[in-house]
Amino acid sequence: MKQLTLIILLSINLLALQWHTFDEAKLIQNKNSNPNIIMIYVTASHCPYCKRMDKNVFQDKNMSKWLESKFIAVKIDMDFDDIPMNLKPTMTPTFYFVEKAEKVIKTIPGSWNQEDFKDLTRKIK
Repeated sequence: MKQLTLIILLSINLLALQWHTFDEAKLIQNKNSNPNIIMIYVTASHCPYCKRMDKNVFQDKNMSKWLESKFIAVKIDMDFDDIPMNLKPTMTPTFYFVEKAEKVIKTIPGSWNQEDFKDLTRKIK
């Protein structure tokens, strides 16, 4: 039974979006000559909309691949983690898109389905 549980957990992790800390994301961004934008996802442990985004958007294999091709994903739980760059989210979830110079180039508040989130983030470069 323990082996089956482990296999299931590993399978889920392979399908889900890979999250980084902000410091890891900056290192990845600085190593690349054509760096991806950092996508900071600010969530809260009590946020039902965040849980819906996690389940319906970020755990989808195709959506995760698409997001990882464009962004370096950072997940910040405002109940437990420090929010980088003095960002001040007024609601959860909130998404900040940060270029290499630590400049926020777009902010997207709210919870979205896959299609809408992809449409909202498609042109971010």
